[in-house]
Amino acid sequence: SNQTSNTTTKKAKMKFSSAISLLLVGSAAAFAPAPTSQGRGTALYMAESGEIKPLRIGTRGSPLALAQAYETRERLMEKFPEMNEEGAIEICVMKTQGDMILDKSLMELGGKGLFTKELDTALLGDEVDICVHSMKDVPTWLPEGTVLPCNFPREDTNDAFIYKDGSVKRIEDLPDGSVIGTASLRRQAQLMAKNPTLQCVNFRGNVQTRLRKLDDGVVDATLLAIAGLKRMDMDDCATSVLDWDEMLPAVAQGAIGVQCRSDDERSLKYILGLNHPDTHACVNCERAFLEALDGNCKTPIAGQARIIDGKIHFRGLIAMPDGSLKYETEAEGEVDDAVEIGKKAGEELKAQAGDKFFEMMVEMSPQQVQGQLTK
Repeated sequence: SNQTSNTTTKKAKMKFSSAISLLLVGSAAAFAPAPTSQGRGTALYMAESGEIKPLRIGTRGSPLALAQAYETRERLMEKFPEMNEEGAIEICVMKTQGDMILDKSLMELGGKGLFTKELDTALLGDEVDICVHSMKDVPTWLPEGTVLPCNFPREDTNDAFIYKDGSVKRIEDLPDGSVIGTASLRRQAQLMAKNPTLQCVNFRGNVQTRLRKLDDGVVDATLLAIAGLKRMDMDDCATSVLDWDEMLPAVAQGAIGVQCRSDDERSLKYILGLNHPDTHACVNCERAFLEALDGNCKTPIAGQARIIDGKIHFRGLIAMPDGSLKYETEAEGEVDDAVEIGKKAGEELKAQAGDKFFEMMVEMSPQQVQGQLTK
């Protein structure tokens, strides 16, 4: 049986390694020029000199962010014929603070805006026309002068569970004392609520870096959004996919959003044409819930909405980082009332948990919250 488990481990390792190398090749290939077509662009589209004025897409440089930027380009090309012309779309890659500082937890660094600040600056400085974001990285407030009116059809929102040799499929079956790599307090709280002996260690970096750490035996298991793995054709790395009862996902998980300047009519025309109303309603509902709770990276918060038979159904949760306290809520209503439903659910949980809960959260130091050394 020892031989069998060694073979399984080798297979799992090979799977992670090949997925990583495949992806690095894939992200280089993504820079290939867009196919071109003959004919002139629309008048809307020409600069004064008569040359094409490209639509500049701002993105982070991680493989996942690039995959999302190229998906945006594909969608623009499918929907708008003039976007198929050579030079019609330009992809502008930028490094954010969140990409550069990997040895600290997000909470210690100041939360969500770390992945969007540089993109916001480029957008407001007219260096790019639109920015593509993983919606769960976007703060609930947007800089003045910008709007985020577009979400693409949403990918599966659940979390993937990845165990080192694939032998454990559920959180409940993890051996006591297992070390789980996660930088997410939402995941940590829900894991520790199920089994307080689990050790959660800070685990940051892009998907490839995290899988490599798992491969190197730094941790026993990790959790990642299945959406990100799917977008990079790496979902076969998942040992299992956890449903909402096992692990309620983050607000706006699995959704891509596109932001532009509020007075940029050309960009607005293009990105509004790509918006998926149902996803947009669900994401707005979840973000209203987060905003009502004044959620940041110091508070474990989960929230998900979906539309079933024309009605919006919402589930939300807040917890102590060690999972010792947990408050949950459910709501449903008309899709048009999405924002109001999310806001009310947040206010309800805030009242349920009481001021003391939030005071305790504020008083805890990042070290107490994370509880473990950075890995």
